[in-house]
Amino acid sequence: MRIAVLSWESLYSIHVGGLGVIVTRMAEELAKRGHEVYLFTRWREGQPRHSKINNVHYYRCVFDPGRNILEFFTNMSRAMLNEIGRVVRGSGKFDIFHGHDWHVVDALFELKKRGYPIVVSYHSTEYSRRGGGMGEDRLFHEICARESLGGQIANRVTTVSKTMQKELVRVCKIPKEKIDVVPNAITPSKYQISMDAEKVKKKYGIPLDVRTILFMGRLEYQKGPDLLLDAVPEVLRRHEDVLFLFAGTGTMSRRLKRKARKYELMEKVKFLGWIPYRKYVNLLNICDVMCIPSRQEPFGIVLLEGWATGRPMVVTNVGGLAENVKHLVNGVKVNPNPKSIARGICYVLEHPQVAKRVSENGKKSVQKFTWRNTIRKLLRTYRRALES
Repeated sequence: MRIAVLSWESLYSIHVGGLGVIVTRMAEELAKRGHEVYLFTRWREGQPRHSKINNVHYYRCVFDPGRNILEFFTNMSRAMLNEIGRVVRGSGKFDIFHGHDWHVVDALFELKKRGYPIVVSYHSTEYSRRGGGMGEDRLFHEICARESLGGQIANRVTTVSKTMQKELVRVCKIPKEKIDVVPNAITPSKYQISMDAEKVKKKYGIPLDVRTILFMGRLEYQKGPDLLLDAVPEVLRRHEDVLFLFAGTGTMSRRLKRKARKYELMEKVKFLGWIPYRKYVNLLNICDVMCIPSRQEPFGIVLLEGWATGRPMVVTNVGGLAENVKHLVNGVKVNPNPKSIARGICYVLEHPQVAKRVSENGKKSVQKFTWRNTIRKLLRTYRRALES
């Protein structure tokens, strides 16, 4: 098939979070199977407008960011439509368009009017990002309207977990029979690398005689970094030889740093900022425990990454994490509050046999989330979209 993928981020344009990793790898896996894949995304200064990487054609779009988030994505969608038009005129029509999240719904709406089959993938919703609150501001409701519109115009919808499927039915009013669960995937071997742990620790100023707890993700309310920070004093009361690493950026960054300074935690907490993908893999391989303290988590790609590297995982009992983690089997499940998170981390630190067991079982669990399985399900969704 000739497939057009629309996403606001990717590893080879502007990379923001897990969506960029999944979109990039998914496009590459489709290309490996002989499909002709074009990825329309954003342009960053210094990048070529067009390139071919790992057999995927990248078209990076330039546009005016506008005055707010809605104008940003409306203008991005227009720029994508312009690029798509040039490709179609130059080399022919696409068989199907696959858009990721509400950011590209304006473009998909226009493409639907032109008669193209549409697949929309929801990796999260604005409802989830705000912790289940509906909010009152106009922008929030406009975003929710676009999310619902995506489900209306799509021939088929995919999402990453049964939890998200239920949320799309309840919040976006998308019929359940229209939604296919297509889980995220990784290639475990990409994370299982040989490296000099001492050198990596030295680079980040991590003493060799401490144990490290890693948080990786956006510093946003949904991801719960504040819950983990509030758990730090309790963990330190029981284990002085522990250092907490926060890798990521977001709107909570300044607030978290202020709180850490106020409670004199800066010697035990390191805010590393945004970490490039390859350096992140290094951090994964040197940490002693990985914690996912999310208030809501549609899937949690970092869970698969932690499993792949044999990290003992402490995760909140929410969303896709709750679906995929079995307590004390392939991870330790806790409630999304500081006391419970602290108890979970301490339990892993104090029970090395448990840490070993959940690590080994995590490595086995990640084998279910292969690209072979995910692409097989995605292609079935494509076929349904073409037939509808």
